[in-house]
Amino acid sequence: MATEGFLLLACFMAVLLLLAKPVGDYMTLIALDRPFKGVQKIERAVWRLCGISSEEMNWRQYLIALLLFNSLGFAFLYCLLLIQHLLPLNPQALPGLSWHLALNTAISFVTNTNWQSYAGETTISTFSTMVGLTVQNFLSAATGIALLFALIRGFSRHSTQNLGNAWRDITRITLFLLLPLALTMALFLVSQGVVQNFDAPVTITTLEGARQTLPMGPVASQEAIKMLGTNGGGLFNANSAHPFENPTALTNFIQMLAIFLIPAALCFTFGNVVRDRRQGTTLLWAMSILFLLAAAVVMQAELRGNPHFISLGADSAANWEGKESRFGILTSALFAVVTTAASCGAVNAMHDSFTALGGMIPMWLIQLGEVVFGGVGAGLYGMLMNVVLAVFIAGLMIGRTPEYLGKKIGVKEMKMAAIYILITPLLVLSGTALAMMTDAGRAGLLNPGPHGFSEALYALSSAANNNGSAFAGLSANTPFWNLLLGAAMLLGRFLPFIPLMIIAGALAERKTQPASPGTLPTYGPLFIALVIGTLLLVGALTFIPALALGPVIEHLQLLAH
Repeated sequence: MATEGFLLLACFMAVLLLLAKPVGDYMTLIALDRPFKGVQKIERAVWRLCGISSEEMNWRQYLIALLLFNSLGFAFLYCLLLIQHLLPLNPQALPGLSWHLALNTAISFVTNTNWQSYAGETTISTFSTMVGLTVQNFLSAATGIALLFALIRGFSRHSTQNLGNAWRDITRITLFLLLPLALTMALFLVSQGVVQNFDAPVTITTLEGARQTLPMGPVASQEAIKMLGTNGGGLFNANSAHPFENPTALTNFIQMLAIFLIPAALCFTFGNVVRDRRQGTTLLWAMSILFLLAAAVVMQAELRGNPHFISLGADSAANWEGKESRFGILTSALFAVVTTAASCGAVNAMHDSFTALGGMIPMWLIQLGEVVFGGVGAGLYGMLMNVVLAVFIAGLMIGRTPEYLGKKIGVKEMKMAAIYILITPLLVLSGTALAMMTDAGRAGLLNPGPHGFSEALYALSSAANNNGSAFAGLSANTPFWNLLLGAAMLLGRFLPFIPLMIIAGALAERKTQPASPGTLPTYGPLFIALVIGTLLLVGALTFIPALALGPVIEHLQLLAH
């Protein structure tokens, strides 16, 4: 099993890096704001028709544009979900959503979280899926990448207030990056047997003589962008454990690659734009090391399983509960780490059924801010905020003014980076405390004791960090949970935009300083270790006390019995 796990991880990383490099080089064209030949006139005509200026924006204008754009998307999706029973392409005649479920769902998809308090095949119509959810899968992913590009320009430019044009960035990211990749992947998924139609559910007679209803819908198109955009919301409640979404071992492997493809490629884009590829590969190394360690721990925990099974006469202690039997324990464990290291939330196994340690690692990866590859754009700009913190710590140790990529990191940038890092822990911990203090919060828990606490902690961690996966033991479709998780998703997504853009604007105005003999190299093994150490230290100080009340106690209880 150890050999199989090693080969699986080695194959996954090799194929990922092979694909990420050319995609990263291609995205460099968009990040550098270079025109695409043959479409400049069309772009100008569209912007002129919409009354949008193509001039570059400062950080305030860029931030306002993104917030306004997402606000309009939220309002449209919320209204659409409320009146979906009046709209076409609703073969099941599904009713409109309740106000609190529509609110939660609209926030969820606009924030790139795709938390689902509902079963997709029995709640959302085909029209709502295509016109509402799938559109937001594209636009929320484009928003994250656009914000990253603005931050990268802050590092690469000097003596300017210009960070690009938000409308131009979102348009090009959607049309020239996300749409071609999603179309290619959707066609591949259809070739493998993933459903793509507008049909009503089909009722069949099984070999045993039972009657079973098979849901239909535009699955492949939704599946492609949900993975590539690290969205995670599936058309079926079982998500990627459903054979209509994930029919073969090959589709399972490709879906995992799709989740990491753009986040990994953006590391190469970053190195290209700042004109030092070592900077991008350094961050890629840090992410990869943390990812491989996490995957190894989860695989080992699930293979080891419950030692008491052997004492009861079982042939193996391996934990098969909640796993996807078609793909095995190792691949199910790898999928869990991939989807929580990235800001995706798609699952092909139930995390609620993992062992205490096997469930804790995915939860902790989310709590780190999903910077181990992370979401499209969001993972890398979150990692860069931790890099700012790392160079500040290094500056204190060597007695020099901290700097990164030739830009001095001052008090203002450190305050903003600290605020950025503290926003989601505040939302997670305060939200979990509120849920545990109220009857309405505790009523949603399936299990008592530490595992029930883990369900609530995981849900708030997933919502505030815009992941979307769940422990699957929480009954969240109530007004209390829909409003609590909706607030966590909304604030966790958009509040960090403010300190991030303030930093980008401040750095863009600053002059680039040439490297001196005393400059700390921000590449190589030493800096990789510093970044990893900073991430682990921040994660330990922030969340280990809460984790001790859930999965840690649960693990100790297992050992004690």
